[in-house]
Amino acid sequence: MATFHIPASGESVGCHPLTLTRSLADFPLANITLRRHQQAALIAAGLTEAAGADADFVVHPAAWFASAELATFVAEPSYGTMTIGEGIILLTRKVGTRELRATQSFAITYSWDLLRANVEAMTARKSYAQESGAHASLYVDGRLQVGKGTKILPGVVIEGDVIIGDNCKVGPNCYIRGSTAIGDKCHVGQAVEIKNSILLPGTNVGHLSYLGDSILGEKVNFGAGTITSNLRHDGGPHRSPVEGMMVDTGRRKLGAIVGDGVHTGIHTSIYPGRKLWPKTSTLPGAIVDKDILA
Repeated sequence: MATFHIPASGESVGCHPLTLTRSLADFPLANITLRRHQQAALIAAGLTEAAGADADFVVHPAAWFASAELATFVAEPSYGTMTIGEGIILLTRKVGTRELRATQSFAITYSWDLLRANVEAMTARKSYAQESGAHASLYVDGRLQVGKGTKILPGVVIEGDVIIGDNCKVGPNCYIRGSTAIGDKCHVGQAVEIKNSILLPGTNVGHLSYLGDSILGEKVNFGAGTITSNLRHDGGPHRSPVEGMMVDTGRRKLGAIVGDGVHTGIHTSIYPGRKLWPKTSTLPGAIVDKDILA
């Protein structure tokens, strides 16, 4: 059986606040780290992980694989590289000369690519289990995973694929839509709506907030009434600043990218595609129309 190796170098791919405090390999998608997703995909394709770089296959540390493309590449010995349109090599075979041009697999280059990978991870997940009890009024129209020790209070509505980690408190009167992954020890409180977002562990969205197509790092606190905007008036794709340049995200909907330890004041409004660096904050009533840097 062939072996694979995922290098440790290059794991902090992308210029955004979420990989300043962790490697990209440790970022959770559907509450499972990117490295574990890569390992699972390669093992499912018939490979076995190797201890060092002498493995038969070398994986780009930011790669996200479509299972069908990965299976095609592994099954055909003549393929030497799997590449994407930007010329990035996602997977290299030590023997083989042909190139497979992938159209479904991609590299997680920007923060919004994490949202795309999270959707795919949650869609591909086969089983959703509820390990904690919930109030009898819980309404679920989709698939719900609930971790140990989590409390779901009255009036919570779940739509689509939603994963909630261990020891969380959700509700009352929350509306959570897929594909949303909530990490351990999070609090999602009264009249909060969350859609297609990622919350890392220890984060608090307590009161009267809307979070759409967004990512919150660890131990973030959204003050009451903090609202993210995720849609342009003209319906066009969002642009987001990266290293002084506005980058076309290709996304019609994109909210905020928020680093670890950020606190927002009550009634903060955040423009689409804006990023808040770790441990920054806003004042009550703030309008975030530019990235807030550390």
